Amino acid sequence: MAGAARTNTLGMLLAWDEQAGHWARTRGRGAVAMHEFICFGLKQAAACLFGGSMVLLLALSWAFYPPDAALARYDFLTLAALAIQCVLIASRLETIEEAKVILLFHGVGTAMEIFKTSMGSWIYPEPSLLRIGGVPLFSGFMYASVGSYIARAWRLFDFRFTRHPPLAATAWLAVAIYLNFFAHHFLPDMRYVLFAAVALMFGRTWVYFRIRQVHRRMPLLLGFVLVALFIWFAENIGTFTAAWRYPIQHHGWRMVPLSKLGAWFLLMIISYVMVGAVARPTEHRENGRS
Repeated sequence: MAGAARTNTLGMLLAWDEQAGHWARTRGRGAVAMHEFICFGLKQAAACLFGGSMVLLLALSWAFYPPDAALARYDFLTLAALAIQCVLIASRLETIEEAKVILLFHGVGTAMEIFKTSMGSWIYPEPSLLRIGGVPLFSGFMYASVGSYIARAWRLFDFRFTRHPPLAATAWLAVAIYLNFFAHHFLPDMRYVLFAAVALMFGRTWVYFRIRQVHRRMPLLLGFVLVALFIWFAENIGTFTAAWRYPIQHHGWRMVPLSKLGAWFLLMIISYVMVGAVARPTEHRENGRS
């Protein structure tokens, strides 16, 4: 029954899109560009469904969650994130394969959180029961939301690539990035070497994304930077709502340093590689066939 309703809804949306496309074509190139821009925005919103829901939960719980509630705010966030994930899978807005990758990234993120909080890189100032050490379990869902976005965007925009590096090479790069998040506390920080490695590996790669009938393209490195920038914006919301705090924010909220953008860029590469291992990059063909 739910599947039939989803099919009917999808068919109705496609029919509306076709009507809007026909109207735009009769109004000229400006209207066509505007219609495509709106479609792009709607697909981006759909890809951000989990991450956007998490950011909204952070803001609403900060503003309205009762401070004397029996269930701690962090525990509420954990249970709410789990419920959202179950709804996405049950409604088939997220595939089982995507969920597996997101779960893996949840584990990878939580392991790093445990280490980073023990080193004092940031803290979670509120009490909770559902936690490991100093890390409430909802934090893993914040990492998982990055994987969720990439996996959903990959499917919704039907990604194609030219000159994509081999998966084995990207896997080794992801391992090196992950290890550096731990090792730089004891050894020289290799992030600039890793930035150079990312640029060398992906510098010639173009990603082709389909908004409607045809694929548009952009340098994949630019896409990485834009995604990392939006994650940095979301992190500022997270720290403002006291979901976690950096040492410079112990005595009052301050904007997250722009240097954190580099860390998110590298962490997002790990997520991209993990999603790519399942989705498998497809070569773009100029004649339209892949």
